[in-house]
Amino acid sequence: MSPEAGRAGADALQHFAGGDVELALRLFVTTVLAVAIGAEREFHGHPAGIRTMALVGVGSCLFTALGVLTVIGGTDPTRIAAQIVTGVGFLGAGSILRQGNEVRGLTTAASIWVVAAIGMAVGFGFYVTAIFTTVLVMVTLVLIRPVERRMFRRHAARGPDETEIS
Repeated sequence: MSPEAGRAGADALQHFAGGDVELALRLFVTTVLAVAIGAEREFHGHPAGIRTMALVGVGSCLFTALGVLTVIGGTDPTRIAAQIVTGVGFLGAGSILRQGNEVRGLTTAASIWVVAAIGMAVGFGFYVTAIFTTVLVMVTLVLIRPVERRMFRRHAARGPDETEIS
């Protein structure tokens, strides 16, 4: 093992000084953040709600945290992170529907994508960044909706039978 790999392994161990307890904390924090975003989606009747967001976030966090631990063996954790992005893109694509001339589900797909990023941030140990991002996402999902409806007629013109699946 090269000296650089040894230092990377020591850094990874120090990063996970608490071992299983630290990993459990990361998974818990991710769950709370993902559930907050999922609750907004669930409240508005969108297909990807609390459970979906929690599972995407926790899975992303776990894959990322375990990827960081594999630095000890010489594996690059960013390779695992890249595969998370690919897999989550596949999930998001499944939530996008085309109905006539309208495409629905883009906001849900983007929400799944950003929850995975939040899980990855916590998995890497960036708690504050993940919390801040969650706040920004909630502001975007909750506060921008009324502004969007006032400014753009296509949202206001929808009748009560036309539910938005974004």
